[in-house]
Amino acid sequence: MNWEQGIVLAMLMVIITCLLTTRIKPAFLFAGAAFMGYQTNMIDLATLAGNFTNSSLLTLVLLILVSIALEKTRLISWVGQQISRGGQSSVIAKLGLSTAFLSSFTNNTAVVVSLIGAIKRNQRHAPSKLLIPLSYAAILGGTLTLIGTSTNLIINSFVEDAGLPSLNFFAPTLIGLAVLVAGMLIVIPLSYFLPSHDDHQQDALPYFLEAKIEPLSPLAGKSVAENGLRALRRLFLAEVIRDGQTIAPVCPDTKLQAGDRLLFCGDVESVTTLQEIEGLQLFGQHHLNGQSMMEVIVSHSAGIRGNTLKSVKFRERFDAVVVAIRRGHERLAGGLGNIELHAGDTLVVVPGKTFHANKQQLNREFVLVSGLDSSARLDSKKSIAVLLGFMAVISGALIGGFPIIKGLAGYLLLLVAVGIISFAELRRRFPLDIVVIVGSALSLAQLMISSGLSERIGDLFMTALNGWGLYGALVAVYLLTLVLTELVTNNAAAALSFPIAYSLAVSSGADPMPFIMAILFGASASFISPYGYQTNLLVYTIGNYQLRDYVRVGLPLSIVYSVVVLGLIPVLFPF
Repeated sequence: MNWEQGIVLAMLMVIITCLLTTRIKPAFLFAGAAFMGYQTNMIDLATLAGNFTNSSLLTLVLLILVSIALEKTRLISWVGQQISRGGQSSVIAKLGLSTAFLSSFTNNTAVVVSLIGAIKRNQRHAPSKLLIPLSYAAILGGTLTLIGTSTNLIINSFVEDAGLPSLNFFAPTLIGLAVLVAGMLIVIPLSYFLPSHDDHQQDALPYFLEAKIEPLSPLAGKSVAENGLRALRRLFLAEVIRDGQTIAPVCPDTKLQAGDRLLFCGDVESVTTLQEIEGLQLFGQHHLNGQSMMEVIVSHSAGIRGNTLKSVKFRERFDAVVVAIRRGHERLAGGLGNIELHAGDTLVVVPGKTFHANKQQLNREFVLVSGLDSSARLDSKKSIAVLLGFMAVISGALIGGFPIIKGLAGYLLLLVAVGIISFAELRRRFPLDIVVIVGSALSLAQLMISSGLSERIGDLFMTALNGWGLYGALVAVYLLTLVLTELVTNNAAAALSFPIAYSLAVSSGADPMPFIMAILFGASASFISPYGYQTNLLVYTIGNYQLRDYVRVGLPLSIVYSVVVLGLIPVLFPF
């Protein structure tokens, strides 16, 4: 082993050890390895910089940024409505298929983030029964197309960097469909063994919200119970104001009428909940169209203190609409626009374009101005326009009209120009960690191949698997990737496995495609641990899960998934 191979091997061992035993971010570890490669003159600056502008990486970044607009569409609301109807099996089937479909065309992490709120708000099933199936469905859906998950695009980056033709958009689709069907058949019955952690308690500090029954609303003429307004999760109907008279407390059999103003107590997610109820108009609804919400706290020196939103003409004065108010543990009463503002009141506002223009006024009136992850939903017309625009970009790229990276770049620019996405959202959601990991991982893979280390490891594999042939090598590559995925995250697993698999294929004279597919599906096979895949980690705390919950459902799923993948790869991608 020469000195270059020794240095690269040492870097690999340090990365794997730190990923397993420390909390150091993978981005720092991979960036450190790339920096070492540059400092030791094993990789030049031009090559290093080129790895951070790889076309597949840029496509991934654009997809993540475009998904900001997709999250705001009514499509997510529609999926949320579907999971509030039916028994657990049918709900998980609908949730799984819709999530898989969404994940196949956009970033699956963004899909899970968008649907978590809908699952927490559903009225029939405990979120802990649905969140792990949601994560698994997103993982399975991500294997359906080349752009379904960041890992697929990262692997395509390695493929292009090795001088091989770029992967076809639908290259993994047939195997992906098979594992999706098999996976859902396993997940649905096993979901009944998941815990039932159902939190019906309201937040310690509830927000106060107002909505109005629209004319010709389907809610009018029915009771509160018939409309399902008593069963809203984390949202309590406190008062009904009708013709200036207050009805409180609100009984389940209270009949609602057009023009009634409903006053709720709930959390920030309640803004989205109320927007999704047909026939109900949220306070300030006609000013909401996809903007990011913000939280502001009224200052002791504020001129608006002691006045109501109506009397100070809040919207005209600040170019922002207040959709919720919170005052410590106090339950407020009366209409939202008639509440007298106090110092310390927290307001959830939807800002207009000039909200930030007068910083001096904001500093005088508010102690804190901070962004929230929640966004107002786009109206139906804009939702349809956003979805059709995205479908046009994907379709145009598939029929060869233009490269997908050009289509996404132009579409993102259009979304920003028309105000669907703001620059603040782009800054907040820019996937810097992914850019650093992928760019650095490409450099590390190049070092493994150019130094001969990957070929040396490949030879050791072939020696250890003597007598097992190419299929044995394929199984070994898949299992190596799967284990690394469970231990050190999917993107890191793909980066570490690809050079070895590629060298194995080259040294044995086989087509690299079966081995590439083994890495692609092995890197997405994170079902047993909450730490290997970002969607698993997202639902871990929210569902109040323990490790055994993932093992109980994920281990059988992982076995079935692996059997299907290893059975189909040699058939569809012969050696």
